[in-house]
Amino acid sequence: MKTKKLKVAMIGTAFAGALALVVGTNGSFSWFTSQTSANGELKNGTLELNNGNDISGDIVQASSFAPSQLIFGDWLKIENTGTLDAHLQATYEHEINVNASIDPYKVGYIAIKYKKTPDTDVFKDAQYELEKLFDGITNEIGALNKSTKRTHVTEDVEIEVNLIDEDEVNNAGSFVLGDGALDGEKNEFWKLEEDQYIDLNFGVKLDEKAGNEYQGAVYEATLNVLGKQTDNGALYTER
Repeated sequence: MKTKKLKVAMIGTAFAGALALVVGTNGSFSWFTSQTSANGELKNGTLELNNGNDISGDIVQASSFAPSQLIFGDWLKIENTGTLDAHLQATYEHEINVNASIDPYKVGYIAIKYKKTPDTDVFKDAQYELEKLFDGITNEIGALNKSTKRTHVTEDVEIEVNLIDEDEVNNAGSFVLGDGALDGEKNEFWKLEEDQYIDLNFGVKLDEKAGNEYQGAVYEATLNVLGKQTDNGALYTER
């Protein structure tokens, strides 16, 4: 019995030694390896006009306004301060505080689009062009044939001068400058690239045929400008 126990003990000792050899040498094996990876980041662009602030200046401002007179307002600057191109929709609304038609108040506008500010003569000449569409400062307003003019002063400056035709004014007494469409010659002007500006100037003239019912009337105008992405399907949303 002692001999058998001794053999079993020796076999167990030998197996343990072999196991120790395998375990002890396992960490010494080396394998060639390689690794590659990828990563990415999306940073959203911004669509912003005038840094989110309201336009400074008055559309029109005058007292003692009378029939046959034409008044120009301040130059109103619209700037694309975001990182995305934008299609603009500028809506002009006006009303008077007397029970009379607003039709005798005729509206025209100048829009100058640029990246580098043009010379002052460009602005003066554009106002003169609008005066001619009104038939002068104090002359009677003639037949208001729709007349939109677009002139490239330089490669980087584009001008639009327009006298609003009655057909462009809706029942609510408002009209839209560019409807935000992605195509069409008129709407292309109202696409504003990053760091690009549009200076707007409105002229309002009261027809000399306006009667006494307009004495003391107060004319009020508002301009609301919306921007949207130039991608198909983009929508306008107000802040």
